[in-house]
Amino acid sequence: MVRDLEQYSAWRQGVVAALQDYRAWVTAAGLIDGATEQRIAATLARLADDKLSVAFVAEFSRGKSELINAIFFADYGQRILPSAAGRTTMCPTELSYDPAQPPSIRLLPIETRATNLSTSDYRDDTRAWTVLPLNVDAADEMHEVLRQVSQTTHVPIDEAQRYGLYDPDDPDLPVTLNEAGQVEISRWRHAIINFPHPLLRQGLVILDTPGLNAIGTEPELTLNLIPQAHAVLFILAADTGVTKSDIEVWREHIGAGAGRLVVLNKIDGMWDALRSEEEVEGEIVRQQEHVAHLLGVASRQVFPVSAHKALVAKITDDADLLARSRIGELEAALFQELIPAKKDIVRRRLADDLQSLNGAQQALLAARMRGIAEQLHELRSLRGKNQNVISHMMRRVDAEKKEFDASLFRLQATRAVFTRLSTELYGTLGMDVLRDHVLQVREAMGRSRFSTGMRDGVRLFFDSVQAELEASERKVVEIRDMMEVMYRKFSGEHGLSIALPAPFSLAKYRSEISEVEAIYQKQFGTATLLMTSRVVLIERFFDTIASQVKRCFKAANADAEGWLKVIMAPLEAQIRQHKEQLKHRQASIQRIHDAADSLEQKIEAFEAGQATLEQQKARLAELAGAIGAAIDAERIAIAA
Repeated sequence: MVRDLEQYSAWRQGVVAALQDYRAWVTAAGLIDGATEQRIAATLARLADDKLSVAFVAEFSRGKSELINAIFFADYGQRILPSAAGRTTMCPTELSYDPAQPPSIRLLPIETRATNLSTSDYRDDTRAWTVLPLNVDAADEMHEVLRQVSQTTHVPIDEAQRYGLYDPDDPDLPVTLNEAGQVEISRWRHAIINFPHPLLRQGLVILDTPGLNAIGTEPELTLNLIPQAHAVLFILAADTGVTKSDIEVWREHIGAGAGRLVVLNKIDGMWDALRSEEEVEGEIVRQQEHVAHLLGVASRQVFPVSAHKALVAKITDDADLLARSRIGELEAALFQELIPAKKDIVRRRLADDLQSLNGAQQALLAARMRGIAEQLHELRSLRGKNQNVISHMMRRVDAEKKEFDASLFRLQATRAVFTRLSTELYGTLGMDVLRDHVLQVREAMGRSRFSTGMRDGVRLFFDSVQAELEASERKVVEIRDMMEVMYRKFSGEHGLSIALPAPFSLAKYRSEISEVEAIYQKQFGTATLLMTSRVVLIERFFDTIASQVKRCFKAANADAEGWLKVIMAPLEAQIRQHKEQLKHRQASIQRIHDAADSLEQKIEAFEAGQATLEQQKARLAELAGAIGAAIDAERIAIAA
């Protein structure tokens, strides 16, 4: 696993190095513009922050934490995450590594559920978290600190209801109260463990969830963490099989698809000294096929394992027991499916970026080469000509320059319209607009404590947000159409070869918000009545919905701002280039007219410049090819 992730990391670094070489060279050659710089910077940032996330989902006591210990942390010679009978992981727990932070566990208090902020909203608020250091050189000490994720606290019923963690209409909950009539809840809302494990160093992120009931009560899991995981391991117990709640969670929150694996854990409970190996194997296969049938997946997607025996086997170096645990098949499937799927996504995006990058630079270089070719043609045509011909050529170039300057005034008028349309775009896409919609829904929720009113408020919120995005999309199209007309006009009038503005669409963000709405509808769309705890729960869900939509709008704003900044960059670059060429042509002919420089010397200088540009063109193609080779590095190796 470490090798696979190291290879993936090395592949990313190869692409990064090729991109950095490309950027350094085009900058030195004066071939970079704002659009190119922004595109390269964004691509490098994505590669630097690239993560592979794996979520472990199950009902409590199915062995999630033990499976994580067995797959990832057996090298420590003991359990790192708490694992025992009953419930051990009480809050969603992320394991990752940020070299900028010391090894630690960050804990978000459960009291934050009473606010109008989601877990994501708290991520960058250092004051909200309790931080405990981890001594990675002492496994016992580290294990003791990590037991924080198992800690609980007792609170009055009204406080638990305020957090959305107690439903008075659930007949099973009253028997869970202690002698003081208090409810036992998790002490922490969320935990983030920063741990320098070799796999985590390479960008792996592990999510350990509490029981299935937490998926319904912690909106962050439903709306964000689980859907965005690159792989989800859904863990069942061989002795209990598939329960009704298992099927509901699988259908509503996970579902079959790429990177979704089912783990049938605790098969060691089926080992029986009084039965033959064949009989035990037959029983495991039947259970595997039954689980596959109930969940609607192929039986090869169900992996029977024993996490406990796998952990013991790895710690004691027992090869036979490790083979019987079958953990190797699951590990192979996980990384064989996870890394290639992620790499294909990154590879496709990189290929698109490279095409846009190289196209813009080739166009700028072609414009320079065309300008030099035109000037060489003019200068060569002056050989043997008298002063009258040279004077006529000077007048022609001067007229062409005046005509070009006049067209620049028309461009200023277009800039004014562009500024107005950009302002109108932010009138529907701006964060202030979204904030107003969020406040309206929260006010409506405060007025209505029944299901119909609350659901209507949330439905209106989604309708309003989609309407704002649709209006923004229309404005984007208007800006793009106006710029395309301007591009074509300049190209036609001055013979410039300019690539049309880069396409931009808000469809991706509309789709993301539709996905959030679909998850919300699954959770609350058919509920007929919301009692007190359900009211609190839908409010918590809306907090997370608002946070998700806010992140979506921020990303859309950033993309729109970037697009608006660079949409005129290719045109402006070509305008500057053409202006400089006209200036040089005018100066060259003037010097020849004044006999301040010989015609042949000038021709030689331009021919040398033309040769340099040819070399630059070849080097640009070579660097672009190096990026392409880095992107396809593994495919080439496999083919060889």
